[in-house]
Amino acid sequence: MFGLGTPELIVIGVIVFLIFGAKRIPEIGKGLGGAIKEFRDARKDLAKDTPKQEKKEEPKPQASLESQLAEKVVHQVPGVKQVLEVKDKVNKLKDLMKS
Repeated sequence: MFGLGTPELIVIGVIVFLIFGAKRIPEIGKGLGGAIKEFRDARKDLAKDTPKQEKKEEPKPQASLESQLAEKVVHQVPGVKQVLEVKDKVNKLKDLMKS
């Protein structure tokens, strides 16, 4: 896969379990599954609606599709919105520290 063996996956699983807890992991899995399903459905719809020649000429609908899917992931997967907010705060602090 990405050079990840069984021990690495076990360590990652334990860390995820410790961070999110047993109650949140099924919610996160459900949200990720829904987001992946939405992405596949949108990709299939886009492939059916546009001919192959137009697909090569116009890459702009894919960018808007990606932004729509990213927004759906933020709303569907629990914890992603909070992580993004914390990331923004950290970046602001880094900018303040540099000044």
